[in-house]
Parts: sequence; C-alpha cells; structure tokens
Amino acid sequence: MDIIELLKAALYGLVEGISEWLPISSTGHMLLLSQFVTLSVSDDFWDMFLVVIQLGAILAVCVLFFGKLNPFASSKTPEERKDTWTLWAKIVVACLPAAIIGIPLDDWMEEHLSSPFVIAAALIVYGIAFIVIETVRERRASIAELSQAPSKHLAQPAEPPTISELADEDARVQELSELDWKTAIGIGMFQCLSLVPGTSRSGSTIIGGLLLGCSRAVAAEFTFFLAVPVMFGASALRLVKYFLKGNSFTSDECAILGVGCLVAFVVSILAIRFLMSFVRKHDFKPFGWYRIILGIAVIVYFLFFGEVR
Repeated sequence: MDIIELLKAALYGLVEGISEWLPISSTGHMLLLSQFVTLSVSDDFWDMFLVVIQLGAILAVCVLFFGKLNPFASSKTPEERKDTWTLWAKIVVACLPAAIIGIPLDDWMEEHLSSPFVIAAALIVYGIAFIVIETVRERRASIAELSQAPSKHLAQPAEPPTISELADEDARVQELSELDWKTAIGIGMFQCLSLVPGTSRSGSTIIGGLLLGCSRAVAAEFTFFLAVPVMFGASALRLVKYFLKGNSFTSDECAILGVGCLVAFVVSILAIRFLMSFVRKHDFKPFGWYRIILGIAVIVYFLFFGEVR
C-alpha cells in the first residue's frame, strides 16, 4: 500500500471532518481539494468515496450525543425516554422532504448541478444569507434593548451581553426540548435546499432554524441530529450503486476508505465541539464571509486554471 495514498485519504478526511459540520459546504471544499490532490483510484470508487467518507463524520455525532440520542439509557426516566423517542420522530419526519425529493433526483442532480460555478453561486448566495439574517436579528435585538433600557434595574452584570448574544436570547426556541413539530418540519424543508451542491446541508438547516425562531445552539444541534439518518442513507445508497455496477473493494481501497473515515471521525469531534462553543457567544457572520470568499475563489480558479475531474 502506497503511504502517499493513505496520506491523501487522511487529508480528505481532515477536510470532510471540518467542512461537514461548519456551515461552509463540504462539497465546495472537496471540489477544490480534488484539483490539487488526486487519489489513484477508479472513477467509480472516487464518486463513492466522496459520499461514504461521511460515515466517519456521522459517527462523531453518535458518540458525542449518545446520551441525548439513546432512548434505551437505563439512567433515563420513562418520561425522558419518551422525550428521546419524540426527538427521534421529529428527526425522521424532518428528513422526509429531502428524502422524497432527493432520492429520485440524485443522479440527475449529480449530472446537471455538479458544475463548480453552481457550487460557487450557492456558496456566495447562502454566505450573503447568513450575513443578512444575523444582521437583521441583531438589529431587532438592539432596538429591543434600547426600548427596554429605561425600565431595567440599575444593577448590571460585570460583562453585559453583546448584541450577538442578545439576538440569540430573543429566539423563541432556546432549548431542543422546546422545538415543536412545526418548526422541526420547517427545518426539514430547508434541508431540501442542500440538494444543490455548494449549499451545505448544515448551512441550509441552520439558516432554516434561525429564520424559524431557534437559537444558534438549537439550530446547530438539530442540524447534527438530522445528519444521522440523512448521511447514513446517502452513504448506503451510494454503496448500493457502487456494488450494483459490479465493483468490489481491493485491500488498498479498503485502507483508503478506512483512513478517510477514521480521520473524518476524529476531526468531526473537534469541529462539532468548536461550533457548539463558538455559537454560544458569536454569530454566523464569519462563516458567511468565508463562504463568499471561497465562492469567488472557486469561480476565479475554474475560469482560468481548473478542469473538473
């Protein structure tokens, strides 16, 4: 086994682990990386690898949130187990819109919407959306703060909350337990936007959560949970297609896929912890600006230098 190929697979796992959970589009990053780092594998394996490597990332969610997602935990009361089953029901129902639309159109979208310019446009459009949504939320919080100022107590905390934190405090849904069915399904509808490459699955659902009244933490956490059935399903579908074409794994391909998934798992744990810590005190504007810059970079690169693999 060529160690260089394993290092390449590890690099793809690193990029997957970071970009899958931050709302910056794993597709856009994988597209750019593939222009500079190419695995010595067949086209069929490559197409499968880009999807199935997500299994490492999704395993990180299962590990980090095992307590919340496990309805069989002996430490939970009957009421808590019921709440966990209800959460799973909301997750499954919220995944249905994307499944109903995405499964029949999977091949068509892959063929017609995988252009780097479509990806770049999605990066830029939703980057702008993040900036606009957060600006509006903070402006409303600022106006509310000014209107309430005369009636506030004289005693103020040593470190008063920032406008960004105040905007999040005004959200209707502050805890995951407060997420109602209507909001969960609404977020699921927003997940359909991620069928367009470059949108970012986490980006579309986080935007949906913010617009529907969720705090940043709730929007991010529910996004992680939605990924479990979606990414398992996408990986299973891609594996089935791979094997139906008569393909099988060589020992080298098993090693490449295994290394990619393992690195994606480890890096995903760090990325998820970072995002959950970050959103408690900061807004999503930095990710919006990053998406815009990346989208412009993709356009410039493919206009003058790149050719899609």
